[in-house]
Amino acid sequence: MAHAQSAEVPSIGRTRTLAIDVGGTGLKASIVDESGRLLTDRARVDTPVGAPPKEIVQALVQLVQPLGAYDRVSVGFPGVVREGRVLTAPNLDNKGWKGFDLAGALGKALGKPTRVANDADVQGLAVIAGKGVEVVITLGTGFGTGLYLDGRLGPHMELSHHPFRKGETYDEQLGNAARKEVGKKKWNKRMRKAIDNLRTLTNFDHLYIGGGNAKKIDFELDPDVTIVDNSAGLAGGVALWRE
Repeated sequence: MAHAQSAEVPSIGRTRTLAIDVGGTGLKASIVDESGRLLTDRARVDTPVGAPPKEIVQALVQLVQPLGAYDRVSVGFPGVVREGRVLTAPNLDNKGWKGFDLAGALGKALGKPTRVANDADVQGLAVIAGKGVEVVITLGTGFGTGLYLDGRLGPHMELSHHPFRKGETYDEQLGNAARKEVGKKKWNKRMRKAIDNLRTLTNFDHLYIGGGNAKKIDFELDPDVTIVDNSAGLAGGVALWRE
């Protein structure tokens, strides 16, 4: 699993995890218990898109201050993450992210062990059944994906930046900007094609659709496709600590 921890793992008892979801539109956080249940109201501020990584870290520190005590930190990040370091951050508009040790920087700022993974991967860990090939897509600022086999997270593939149609990527055709530009009818037609493509590519046993724009889907889904609650982006943080 593509994550890294910044310090010793706390002993497991009634462990409280600070779950952070870094989105292209909003920074969100809550404290969750070992089952992924939210123990606090979700805190949220707008993402300062274009700000350098250290400013995002400081914004997160300020965001979580009112939430109370916690033992460890899990972060879902919109890009490729390996060993806690960011490789890509396409929706945050700052080149300073490449190679940035987000797990280390946030762990140091908060004084707690911290793990970081792709945000769609984290969301999927909260909703998958753990059987067969499962795929998660998230519909928000961009188009996120996660792939799982028998409950284990596979390597993160940036399918969102793979060619989709008319010379554009999934991200460009299905992200929030595209939805607003082309309208609900055309966007839903594209979503049908994207689901068909993912079925052909992965032969998934089940597909889960999350993110803020999942509720914009207006066509009937097959029995092996499920829309999931957007809170999964926080609840899945606990799974980053399961070995």
